[in-house]
Amino acid sequence: MAAAPFSWIKPEPHGIHVVPAECWIDPSRAVDRALVTHGHADHARGGHGQTVATPATLAIMELRYATKEGATPVEYGETISLPGGVDATYIPAGHVLGSAQILLEHAGERVVVTGDYKRRADPTCPPFQVTPCDIFITEATFGLPVFCHPPIEEEMAKLLERLAAHPDRCVLVGAYALGKAQRVIAELRRAGHMDPIYLHGAMEKMCRLYEEHGVDLGELRLVADYTKEDMRGAVVVSPPSALNDRWSRRLPDPITAMASGWMRVRQRARQRNVELPLVISDHADWGELTRTIREVDAAENWITHGREDALLRWCQLNQRRARALAMVGYEDEDD
Repeated sequence: MAAAPFSWIKPEPHGIHVVPAECWIDPSRAVDRALVTHGHADHARGGHGQTVATPATLAIMELRYATKEGATPVEYGETISLPGGVDATYIPAGHVLGSAQILLEHAGERVVVTGDYKRRADPTCPPFQVTPCDIFITEATFGLPVFCHPPIEEEMAKLLERLAAHPDRCVLVGAYALGKAQRVIAELRRAGHMDPIYLHGAMEKMCRLYEEHGVDLGELRLVADYTKEDMRGAVVVSPPSALNDRWSRRLPDPITAMASGWMRVRQRARQRNVELPLVISDHADWGELTRTIREVDAAENWITHGREDALLRWCQLNQRRARALAMVGYEDEDD
């Protein structure tokens, strides 16, 4: 008797199980074989017997989680053969450096697992590629109509205008250490801000890794090596946790900013005592999620880690088959 359609891929609470290959995509616990979409902690972890990912993602995982054994690099566009007659192809997701969608092919059926993705241009990583498939597994982090991310150029202009208006202060930008911090720096450079940018010590290694992978971030300096006077009129980038930490006292009267898609929610900005909310996200917003579902035009859409209910309802109203997955361990982080 022939197997039921797509019985070979099973969403389970701790990851997507590719049954004939006996492997998992972005598992939240250690497994023998993991296919990893990108390096954020809710998708990547150590302890796997074999980790299959792009070279940049493997480098990020080695830096963050000390994972090296069992690393199997896959370039964008490269197809690898897995056990059980499954082929896997890694395709740019546009989320952060090294991020990939994974196209799985088995018995004439095609499934795309996006991991996290965005549709906006980003100077630090290749853009998302629409890939036709039968089942499209999409994130829904910002899966509510209220989320419409503004052009990043507008957010950079807000930052630089505030900096110019207060030359005796600095602007301290809280940004997630992997992806967001480097994107903010690269976008500042693209906007013409070529002055040195100062870093919290926790940001340095990841920024250097980005540079090793060809991302030009300009002159970066460590806050610890300079005085308050040196940093007047400068941009400083730190982890979000340092915005209101004792560490910030070494800065010249900082204007606190936060780069996150969640800055669209005013309550979140107030909770963090953020003076300058910057709505900058590395995830697709509502319009991009729905546009992507239309463009991929899959027979069925599986929705995970985010605001599944609203996107599920949108699919139903637009005559698109969809289901929400009950996955655990996928966090919003600081976007």
